[in-house]
Amino acid sequence: MGSPCRDETRTKVVATIGPASRDAGVLRAMIREGMDVARVNASHGTSAERAADIAAVRRAAAAETATVALLVDLQGPKVRLGALAQPVDFAIGERLSLTADPAADGTGGLFPLPYPELLYGLRAGSHLLFDDGAVEAVVRRVLAGVAEAEIVVGGRLSSHKGVAAPGATARVAALTEKDRTDAIQAVEDGVDYLALSFVQSADDVRALRRVLESLNADVEIVAKIEKREAIDALDEILDVADAVMVARGDLGVDVPPQEVPFYQKEIIHRANRRAIPVITATQMLQSMVSNPRPTRAEASDVANAVLDGTDALLLSAETAAGAYPRESVAMMREISAIAERAMPSRSGDERFREDRHPDPIADAIGAATVRVAEEVGARLIVTSTWSGYTARQIARERPHLPIVALTPSERVAKRLALVWGVSPLLVPEYATADDMLEVASRAVIDGGFAAPGDLCVVSAGFPFGGEGKTNFLKVHRL
Repeated sequence: MGSPCRDETRTKVVATIGPASRDAGVLRAMIREGMDVARVNASHGTSAERAADIAAVRRAAAAETATVALLVDLQGPKVRLGALAQPVDFAIGERLSLTADPAADGTGGLFPLPYPELLYGLRAGSHLLFDDGAVEAVVRRVLAGVAEAEIVVGGRLSSHKGVAAPGATARVAALTEKDRTDAIQAVEDGVDYLALSFVQSADDVRALRRVLESLNADVEIVAKIEKREAIDALDEILDVADAVMVARGDLGVDVPPQEVPFYQKEIIHRANRRAIPVITATQMLQSMVSNPRPTRAEASDVANAVLDGTDALLLSAETAAGAYPRESVAMMREISAIAERAMPSRSGDERFREDRHPDPIADAIGAATVRVAEEVGARLIVTSTWSGYTARQIARERPHLPIVALTPSERVAKRLALVWGVSPLLVPEYATADDMLEVASRAVIDGGFAAPGDLCVVSAGFPFGGEGKTNFLKVHRL
């Protein structure tokens, strides 16, 4: 079975840029295989290195005449041990004490944890997971800012290993000073999306929004769902975020890993109902870091995320540091294409009529567009959008037909690179319905999406230039 071309798949691919994919030839190959969004991880490298990666992606996209969005993933408050004098091996039943004192270095069993707000939120019985759960301890008592804990899963602790405290009452702000600095730099670099790590509430998203507003920056926010608190506050987060990410790695530390697949389905479903793009992330094709083909379990994982309704799938180490970055993107596309053949359209699914609608007329026309297109045997659906809203509402229905989104805004075109099934096309501005239909006909024919004489269904909003004003539907012969 050959690899599908980009136009045969609807699920988008987000690929992380790193040492394995910085080369211009590799970037262009990844774009040809279907990279829709390039992720730059602010947890690694310097701001200058990230700026260079962003510029390299732009050059590669221009060379391939492709629309590729740029996403900078902010590090967030990753809680880590401080520096240790030397690694320490622990057996079950041994004890250690944690303190915010920066002078502690592991000597005498006193370990540095430079997060006093976390320490003061611990209670007897709190669990501590070090190094993503490789070492586990249970807090036995907290006294004068020192938490004494007993090892229940032994192993080695070394400097700067991650620490998680599932269920602790402490709240560490999602937006750090480093994040603020990195966000400002990302705005200067002209990115399309910022991903906010360890979101716990809608207020975390609002804090980043205020930073962007202070810069007069038109950048969308992806809220990463990787804390139990975020799951509990999901509806409020969806009210203020532009997109969400099911960040399964850290989520599987904060909640039992066996529960993660069910949270994944729920997060995707609730985001779909709101027409908010959702990304599924972490270890999707992990074995392809060192192997040219995925495991059967990984292929099933990717396919199930597609069937769940995810808009996009994220590759991390596979493309950042792996031996097969191009092949990883191609494999993600191929698995997605096969899974999409089994996806039913949602045009008759009442579950997606339940949610409140910010604009009932626009949402009703979006749903009707899909039903009409399927009933008349249209070749494709064309949307005219100045904000992306119309295209997202139609994509929410998961039609079997291609969706071509015409927009005069380069910024909107790049944002739509993240939205399931949407092929964004940058077009000249238009003022009337006749002008729009003429531009639409020329754009989809020149773009190879349809041929003269094909039938398409067009939706748009009048007057042009608004948001959430979809009020026009036409069956149009090219």
